[in-house]
Amino acid sequence: MVRAEVVIDEEQCQGCGYCVKFCPRGCIVIAGDKFTPQGYLLPSFVKPDECNTCGFCAMLCPRAAIEVYLNISSEVPV
Repeated sequence: MVRAEVVIDEEQCQGCGYCVKFCPRGCIVIAGDKFTPQGYLLPSFVKPDECNTCGFCAMLCPRAAIEVYLNISSEVPV
């Protein structure tokens, strides 16, 4: 099973929302209930099964606060 993982560095994120705006599949959202230590709204990665690991979120982040990973599980779904 292939699954994406998007890691957002809370210390670097300034809540600009570029990752949310430019994600072609809507996998990242700003829920409004999570904040960075600096007080910015923190985006959340909410749809790992729909992410195609295109990396737009990471490329467009002005603070380089996002990393995108592709996790491949050896488990075979039944």
